[in-house]
Amino acid sequence: MIYIVSIVLLVLMMLLWIVVQAAAHRFAERHPEFGPAREMGHGCGACVGTCEGRCEDDD
Repeated sequence: MIYIVSIVLLVLMMLLWIVVQAAAHRFAERHPEFGPAREMGHGCGACVGTCEGRCEDDD
């Protein structure tokens, strides 16, 4: 029973994360003055300690 509950909770958490990401992208589209939504692992903040004080654009 614990295994089933654990699996269901993990799937629900993943689905919730997808909903949050979609909401962030919709918000960014509706409010361009705040800039694009940042993806995890991209942009400034993801290169802590490896960019030597600056981040490069992924253009």
